[in-house]
Amino acid sequence: MELKRVAVTGMGAITPLGNNVKDYWENLIKGTSGCDMITRFDATEFKTRFACEVKGFNPQDHFDRKEARKLDPFTQYALVAVEEAMKDSGIDLEKINLDKAGVIFGSGIGGFGTFFDEMIGFAKGNGVPRFSPFFIPKMISDIAAGHISIKYGFRGPNYATVSACATSTNAIIDAFNYIRLGKADVFISGGSEAAINPPGVGGFNAMQAISTNNEEYKTASRPFDATRDGFVMGEGAGVLILEELEHAKKRGAHIYCELVGGGLTADAYHLTAPHPEGIGAANVMKFALEDAGLNPEDIDYVNVHGTATPLGDLAETKALVKVFGQHAYKLNISSTKSMTGHLLGAAGAIEAIAAIQSIIHNVVPPTINLKQIDPEIDQKLNLTPNQAQERKVDVALSNTFGFGGHNTSAIFKKFE
Repeated sequence: MELKRVAVTGMGAITPLGNNVKDYWENLIKGTSGCDMITRFDATEFKTRFACEVKGFNPQDHFDRKEARKLDPFTQYALVAVEEAMKDSGIDLEKINLDKAGVIFGSGIGGFGTFFDEMIGFAKGNGVPRFSPFFIPKMISDIAAGHISIKYGFRGPNYATVSACATSTNAIIDAFNYIRLGKADVFISGGSEAAINPPGVGGFNAMQAISTNNEEYKTASRPFDATRDGFVMGEGAGVLILEELEHAKKRGAHIYCELVGGGLTADAYHLTAPHPEGIGAANVMKFALEDAGLNPEDIDYVNVHGTATPLGDLAETKALVKVFGQHAYKLNISSTKSMTGHLLGAAGAIEAIAAIQSIIHNVVPPTINLKQIDPEIDQKLNLTPNQAQERKVDVALSNTFGFGGHNTSAIFKKFE
């Protein structure tokens, strides 16, 4: 069968660099660090005392007090980012078929903070079971997707993907496939996360996954740098409105770009470490290129997973050279996690927005805090160090990988 084409017609974001797409993008291009000392809780006794928190977000600006109490922050971020994306898309809910409008929206962890608060309350009550009636519907990872569909009346496919840090790219690819198979006209897709809390920071500390560079916290997120010591936690939400191309054109939508291909693979290797030769990462990029009907030479920019973990950065750069060959040295490559931190399940969605913005503006955001490239990493790669670079970007690829060996790649192309 002939596959439908899929357009991106709206975007929304809540990030450590800004609570809308415009501010987020402007701060990316400036090379702004979203990192600061943790304010969500007293982190004095934790090995890591800093993170990339969302700033200036007041739930009461968006929800009444009673409603806000029913929503974990990950759902609050999701709903606010979706509202921006829907306004951006210009979709008139009275003029689309709501039975063919869906929501696939994920979270790697969901209502982690809600779960923690309820357990603390239980412990303080000496085992007396006094739980909030909203405990379960605040906590479960699919609830953001549910709230979104209820708010906008979308009656098509509705579920959450959960594939750790690959979650929101996984959601976007799933939505893409439904549309191009003709099973839906419109999707709200992306992810959200709010895990900067004691169990989140403490858990990643125990795994030795996050940076403990408290003395230089502003520059602690150092993808590819020889001194990197782990990722920096972030939080927020990213949303894309995906639409069947003819459906978008018929209603006169502004089309930002096309989503033309996606890949999904597994490392089948280790719970938390990537395959050292980047086999899963290489395969997922190859499959995405095949899916898009593109050659490696067609890609201009790769927004890499690039978390600043010693093993992860090395494996991903090996995979890039495997897939792109000599063209790898003509690519712009950057890790925007150097500025936003790692938004876990929401990372793929905000990084997809960065890739799309690079196509719109022909500018590649930098990898900041890169002073000395790890000598084990191929020195000929253009990692877009420390400053944005102008170049024509017709096609951008975005990678996100997750604990458990989950790998995802999405490819965005300038609309013609």
